[in-house]
Amino acid sequence: MPGTTKKSAKSGAKARRKVIFLQKPNCTTCRKARKFMERRGFQLYFRDLAKDKLSSAELEKLIGRRDYTDFLNSRNEMFRRKKMKDNPPSRRDAIKLMAKQPNLIRRPVIVAGGRVVVGFDENGIAHL
Repeated sequence: MPGTTKKSAKSGAKARRKVIFLQKPNCTTCRKARKFMERRGFQLYFRDLAKDKLSSAELEKLIGRRDYTDFLNSRNEMFRRKKMKDNPPSRRDAIKLMAKQPNLIRRPVIVAGGRVVVGFDENGIAHL
């Protein structure tokens, strides 16, 4: 994925699973997930969503057949102001909004071997 930078896992880790870690570095949830994954020997390739936004095409591919509303950040001010929980935008509009406003993307987004985990989900990470 364009814009990713490599960060090695701690030395001595057994099998290093390579994953793309889409994040905002100052995001508390991202830092917690990063620490969790590094302790488990994952080799993380970072992309800062604020500096290197995902395009609509990248988001479309990333979301695939999944429920696009799972990718919307319910903590985001725009999400709350527009009452997206009760009245979500269409898939097309949501993808356009997330491409323009990366803070609207729930973080982190972790991609490995065709699997995608959104948010800090220990169980989801364990299945990567």
